[in-house]
Amino acid sequence: MRHILRKTTLFFCISTLFIIHASAQIGGNGTFKFLGYSNSARIAGLGGNFLAINDNDVTLTQANPSLINPSMNNNLALSYVNNPGGINYGFVAFAHNFDKVGCFVGSLQFINDGTFTGADASGNLTGDFYASEYALNIGWGRHLSPLFSIGANGKLIFSQLETYRSFGIAVDVAGSYNSKDESFTASLIGRNIGTQLVPYLPGQYEPLPFELQIGLSEKLSHIPLRFSQLLTNLQKWDLTYFDPSDPANIADPITGQVKQKSGVAKVADGMMRHVVLGAELTIAKVLAIRIGYNYQRRQELKLTTKAGLTGFTMGAGLRVKMFNLSYTRASYTAGIPMNYITVAVSLQEFVKKQ
Repeated sequence: MRHILRKTTLFFCISTLFIIHASAQIGGNGTFKFLGYSNSARIAGLGGNFLAINDNDVTLTQANPSLINPSMNNNLALSYVNNPGGINYGFVAFAHNFDKVGCFVGSLQFINDGTFTGADASGNLTGDFYASEYALNIGWGRHLSPLFSIGANGKLIFSQLETYRSFGIAVDVAGSYNSKDESFTASLIGRNIGTQLVPYLPGQYEPLPFELQIGLSEKLSHIPLRFSQLLTNLQKWDLTYFDPSDPANIADPITGQVKQKSGVAKVADGMMRHVVLGAELTIAKVLAIRIGYNYQRRQELKLTTKAGLTGFTMGAGLRVKMFNLSYTRASYTAGIPMNYITVAVSLQEFVKKQ
C-alpha cells in the first residue's frame, strides 16, 4: 500500500504544478464537442472520458490509443448511450494487428440529436430538421519496449445541423508507461488536436475541444481492486463557472457583498475540478463492480436545492467466454440518469473455438 501512496502522491504533485501554470480556453466556445464525450460504459463507470488501464480492453482505445496492442486482434466492440431528450450516441470499433507495423483500431463515433421542428423569425413552421455528427477514426498503437507504448488516432469529422454542414480533421496522441508486473499504468494524452476544414458559416472557424490529460491506475497486489485517477483539462487551470442564479453568488441585500471563499478553499476547489476518481472491484475474473466520482461535473450540474448523486457513476461488467458486457448508470443532474451499454467480443477466440 505504501508504494501506491507514493506513486499517487508524486503523480498528483507533479501534475498540480503543471496545471497551475497552464492556460487556455475551453467550454462555451468551439465545435465537435461530442469528441470528448464518454462513450464506453467502462470509462463512464469510472467517472471520466478516458482511462489508463492496460488490460487489452478495445473499448478504451478510442480515448487512449497508446493502449492499442496485438492482443486486441480481431476484437469487435459496440457502445450505445441513451441520453434524456432523445439524444443518442456511441461507437462501433474493430481491431486488427499487422505484425510489421503494429495494431490498428478502426471506429465510427456518432451522435444523433434527434428531430426538431423548424420555424422562421415570424414563428411560421418550416418543417422538421435533423442534427447529427460523425467521426471516422483510425487508431494505431505500438510498444516501444516492455514498459512504454505509444499510439495515435486520426479523425475525419462531419457535422450536419439543419442545413449547416461542417468538416474537420483531428488527431489524438498518447504515450503510456506500464510497470513490469502490469499492476500500474500511467498515460499522457493530447486529444482532438485539429481544425475545421469547412466551417458552418463561411470564414467563421471554431476551435476543436482540445484537451491535455494524464491518467493512472493501480491494481492492488492481494485484492482484486483497481484504483483510477484522472487529471483532465491540464491546458487550463481555472475551470470554475460563475452562476449568477446560485444563492451563494447573490449579494447580501443589506451589505451588498457576495460571500467569498478563502484562498485555500479556492485553490482546493480549482484543483479538484481537474480530478476524476474511480474504483473497480473484480470478482472471480467474471464480474466487475465500478464506481466513479467527477467533482467538476457535480459542481456544475447539481441543483441548488438538491445535489443527489450528481457527479457519481456506478456500473458493472460481465465477462462470459469471449463476450464482455458493460453497463453504467450515470447521474449528471439529480433525477436525470444516463444509461451506457457496451458489448465487446473477441472474434479471435470465436474462430479458435470453431
